[in-house]
Amino acid sequence: MFKSKRLFSKRIFTVILVACFILIGSGLLISQDAIFKKSLHSTTEGMRYWYEENGGFKDVTGIPYSELDCKSCHIETCEKCHAEKKGETFSFTVNKAKDMATCLPCHSREAATFKFGKKNDMLDVHIANDMVCSDCHKAEDVHGDGKFYQSMRETGAVKAACIDCHEPDSTLRAHRVHKGKLDCNACHVKYTTTCMNCHFDRFLETGSRKGNFVALPANVFLINYNGKVTTANVQTLVHKGEKFVAYAPYFTHAVQKQARGCTECHGTDLVKQLKKGKHVSAMEFKDGKFIPHDCVVPIVADQLDWTFLSKTGDEWEVVKNDKPVRVQFVCYGTPLTKKQIKRMALPFKK
Repeated sequence: MFKSKRLFSKRIFTVILVACFILIGSGLLISQDAIFKKSLHSTTEGMRYWYEENGGFKDVTGIPYSELDCKSCHIETCEKCHAEKKGETFSFTVNKAKDMATCLPCHSREAATFKFGKKNDMLDVHIANDMVCSDCHKAEDVHGDGKFYQSMRETGAVKAACIDCHEPDSTLRAHRVHKGKLDCNACHVKYTTTCMNCHFDRFLETGSRKGNFVALPANVFLINYNGKVTTANVQTLVHKGEKFVAYAPYFTHAVQKQARGCTECHGTDLVKQLKKGKHVSAMEFKDGKFIPHDCVVPIVADQLDWTFLSKTGDEWEVVKNDKPVRVQFVCYGTPLTKKQIKRMALPFKK
């Protein structure tokens, strides 16, 4: 009988132990699920925040973000990134989530960047060395950290940083003279992938993005963000003749080991014109094509002139009305100051 009681007690203990593991495991799953549901991949809050808040393009269209298909990249469950089909069965795998072919269909701007870089021998140095997104963007960047962020540019939303792997060389002149006020990508990003007249006007009529925006590798645009000068992206849009341009800090994955030359920023004719308070063309439009400058373009919103386009049939047409351009600074970016432009306009001395 004594042996029987011991056996019974052992079985009870085992059952309790298994139950505890199940409860703990369930708690962990619930916790992870709650964390992911606050992530930008799940909420797509970054796109909504840009579109609806702080004078966003919704002020022009009057269409709520909830009625647009921009949220088609919204990820509700693990399957979209982790489920892999083998024959007639599905399995969950980390390898699929680490495959760049899983990331790029939604992150199409980076896909275009890599395609252009490869074609023009300017491929991002990390991609050229067979790195993938997950080598830099760990679980917290993808799944979130349990906090709700309005944008990936909000402090803490993206944990990946150049200095995680690269220690700044204090012996380099460029690093010394800028005194920590210049972000790495301001010099090491070769170009910015920019979408002109992206997604709207004809998109609202046809329901298709294809052919209804102009994507191109353009100048590096500079903007102030978190106390440093960094690269920016620009998006111009037109809806029913209303012209709109948005500026935001943006990291294009077109990093080069060799930094850009100092004369691409300092003492250029473009910067000298800005210093004088004159308007300059942000990007030339000629013979139906946008032509970038051969230097960086600092964002001084009230002095940059953009060409806005609408589409009739298959032809792009310049919008020539005199309506004022609506300007939005989003994701915590601010224009360069007069003092910064004055410094950039000084002739470069070797």
